[in-house]
Amino acid sequence: MDADQPERTPDGRYIVVNGRRWRATDPEIPEEVAADLRRHLMAARRGVAAARRNQDPAAEKLARSRVHTAKVALGERGTPWWEQPVVERRRRWEDGAAELRAAAPPPGGSGGRPADG
Repeated sequence: MDADQPERTPDGRYIVVNGRRWRATDPEIPEEVAADLRRHLMAARRGVAAARRNQDPAAEKLARSRVHTAKVALGERGTPWWEQPVVERRRRWEDGAAELRAAAPPPGGSGGRPADG
């Protein structure tokens, strides 16, 4: 096992972190796409944290929605990827990536809602 990668269950469907199982990213997603989705996920998580610090419920709701969209696109939420035909899996990550790109904050943004102005 690669030291940088978490332990996986024998069926490959879950990773194990500190003894807890989490759904693994869909292995069919091309690495370039998965990396882009992870960048969106991490930006959205930073957006949640910033919104909480700023006590901005609207920005937090928007950022949490982006987290959810990224997690679904990665296959980590929603219908388990192993229960979907390949065509549905591809549609899931392509649609999720397009939605995240369309809703991406401007460069240097917090992942929350856009600034007024």
